[in-house]
Amino acid sequence: MKWYHYVAAFFAGMFLANAVPHFVNGISGNPFPTPFADPPGKGLSAPILNIIWGLFNIIVGYLLFRYGKISHRNKLPLVIFFLGIITISIMLSIVFSDKATM
Repeated sequence: MKWYHYVAAFFAGMFLANAVPHFVNGISGNPFPTPFADPPGKGLSAPILNIIWGLFNIIVGYLLFRYGKISHRNKLPLVIFFLGIITISIMLSIVFSDKATM
């Protein structure tokens, strides 16, 4: 495998994990921060925008997952995929920790 397959695997994990809070809040009818809010990432966006942003993340994550050649047979890309999930999950928990006070 080439180095860029590992990069794709890492970002696939990041995009797919990032889709979860946006999609869940969107289908629940809750406003939630997106990059399109004012200020970006801090203000709240409408639920429909969160659904769209979540679906965009799912599509990009899926394409990167396929491109990253992630499978149960090839363990290293799978580990890197999960490292992407862990990384964005920790980052988002820090960024959204003050959402309750918004």
